[in-house]
Amino acid sequence: MTLRSAVVGGGTVSGVHLDGLSLNPRTELVAICDTDEDVAREIADEYGITAFFDVEAMLEKFDLDWLHICTPVQTHLPIAKLAIDAGVPVQIEKPITETYAEFQELAAYATEHGVTVSEKHNHNFDPAVRTAMAKRRNGELGDVRGVDVIYTGSSRPDDPNRGPWNFELAGGEFEEGIPHPVYLTLRAGGYPRSEDAVTATTALFDEYDHEFSYDGAQLQYVTDDDVLCTTKILGGTRPVRQILIHAENCSLTVDLLSQTVIEHDRDYKSSAATRALNNVDGAVDRLAGTVANARAVARRARAGDDWDTQRLLNAHYYQNDLESRALAADDPDAMPVPMAESRWTSYLMEAIRDAAADPSGHPAGQRLEADGE
Repeated sequence: MTLRSAVVGGGTVSGVHLDGLSLNPRTELVAICDTDEDVAREIADEYGITAFFDVEAMLEKFDLDWLHICTPVQTHLPIAKLAIDAGVPVQIEKPITETYAEFQELAAYATEHGVTVSEKHNHNFDPAVRTAMAKRRNGELGDVRGVDVIYTGSSRPDDPNRGPWNFELAGGEFEEGIPHPVYLTLRAGGYPRSEDAVTATTALFDEYDHEFSYDGAQLQYVTDDDVLCTTKILGGTRPVRQILIHAENCSLTVDLLSQTVIEHDRDYKSSAATRALNNVDGAVDRLAGTVANARAVARRARAGDDWDTQRLLNAHYYQNDLESRALAADDPDAMPVPMAESRWTSYLMEAIRDAAADPSGHPAGQRLEADGE
């Protein structure tokens, strides 16, 4: 089955959706919709598809099998509901909705109409993350005791990366990027055992022309399996983006920037020799990952439009490939990003916003000024 697909929104992130849908052998890209007619026409000419300036008109014209929503977050819910009314499954760019209440409304609406909804969680499908998650699933690590996600070097709230609509968010452009480290924590560590198990702390380090509430955030929670999870997100610093999985037999450092996985399987405290070997092991793992990445880049350059090669190297494509297979098979349970993951992502973002706005607004929320007061 080939899924007749379309994209709503022709902004910054739409290109990877358009490219993926045009390359995927299970999808046929047929339309682009944008309220800016010049943008819509330009994209339509580039991809040889039909331009629309109104979502309802596009849904009436085409019997779509899949719609990708790449518009400002404030518009996600109404556009998704139009697609759901038409019986069209949707993939929505993160954040899936502007608030947790909107997410609950969306989830209930999708369930009521029996339509599949997913959120773009592309970093869960980075090659290094897939490798680490396979080791966790296979039991190679032993019991996992903790997960730390460090995601620094995020955009400042006033960075105009995606347009002025981001400045309407409490954390501006910084807030728009928060789903990435949050869903990575959920995937690596698990879901909170309850809403009350979540602690959120925020900070506002710099001053801005707009009234932003925070430009740094930290989350902590414990899962049903007693895995202690933390997430630290900072803007305005040099990027360090790592997942640390602390386990009984072997711990892992997953470096998102270098796409390498370093195993920590020695008791380095036992002797000077094991400390040295621990350093050697780390260097070898990083070198092996770097070599593998270089080979992957070379394969991608040779691959051209070969989908199987492209999907293994591009996390967006990898998620889309899995979703297109699930939709073609009419198997919602096979969707790679479950709504439960999106639900907790949305809830944890709300906890951060609540902590920034009012410490009493969340059971465990705190807000710290830059000077620590």
